[in-house]
Amino acid sequence: MTSNSKVAIVTGAGSGIGKAAALALLAHGYRVVLAGRRSGPLAEVIALGAAPERALAVPTDVSDADSVKALFDATVSAFGRVDVLFNNAGVGAPAIALEDLTLAQWNNVVDINLTGMFLCIQQAFRVMKAQTPLGGRIINNGSISATTPRPNSIAYTATKHAVTGLTKAASLDGRKYDIAVGQIDVGNAATEMAQRMATGILQANGDIAIEPLMDVNIVGQSVLYMANLPLEANVMFHTVMATKMPFAGRG
Repeated sequence: MTSNSKVAIVTGAGSGIGKAAALALLAHGYRVVLAGRRSGPLAEVIALGAAPERALAVPTDVSDADSVKALFDATVSAFGRVDVLFNNAGVGAPAIALEDLTLAQWNNVVDINLTGMFLCIQQAFRVMKAQTPLGGRIINNGSISATTPRPNSIAYTATKHAVTGLTKAASLDGRKYDIAVGQIDVGNAATEMAQRMATGILQANGDIAIEPLMDVNIVGQSVLYMANLPLEANVMFHTVMATKMPFAGRG
């Protein structure tokens, strides 16, 4: 099957990394279903894409099981199958001391970043194991926070560590269905969420420092590379980051 006939779902596709990935997939010939909570931004991304006739916007709340099922049902109804899921939707909590974080703030991050990702994986498995040709690929958006936390980020960091567990377990469980599951960990891509890094962000030693950013379209190309692999191969963990950001070593 060529990329020109493949079908991809991108969650959180209305902005940032999801937008970049959706546009990269469309430019490469994929039929792409863009999922996100608001229909307006999804339509704007489709208008920017290479071929609007190959794109479909499906407003989706990934934390709601019925909404996720409706997303996959709409995809299969429109395009017949699902070859790639880029499991990208995610949120953070306010950057405050963990003892001040409310239960509602914690639950919101867990519901979207962890439960939402599980619900999408579950629906992808149900479709991919039943379709012909069998199988597909799932790419989970982890984060460099899946390895190393920032100060005041306990909810986001905990869920991104959990994403690594989802990736490993789903990769193992997907073998018998020819479902390849991998993870992309992104550091300092220039998105709305990351703009605070360009003006100064709290470091582990208590200093405030400006951090380098990279073009978010580089991340889109990384997702495309992973998506294009034959199912006999899998990039289980892929890290792409701004070269000079503080991550390795001491900063």
